[in-house]
Amino acid sequence: MPARPIVGLFALALLYSTGPVAAQGPSPVQDLKATIALQGFPCDQVVDSKRNADSDYTATCKDGNRYHVYVDASGRVVVKRL
Repeated sequence: MPARPIVGLFALALLYSTGPVAAQGPSPVQDLKATIALQGFPCDQVVDSKRNADSDYTATCKDGNRYHVYVDASGRVVVKRL
């Protein structure tokens, strides 16, 4: 289970990368979808996302599920269903 937060953190870190690597990498919507899936929640497609703060997002999936995705004080990626 420790691998999930690390992979999720990597996915969120891609949201903030800049330069040529970021231009070729997945979009923020794809990163959110992957992070949600890696935490074991269903999300077929992210149709809307809102950046609340640094490393803090609200994502709405096509199936109607909404999630709060953020990095907590200890550096772990947290996904909570809203």
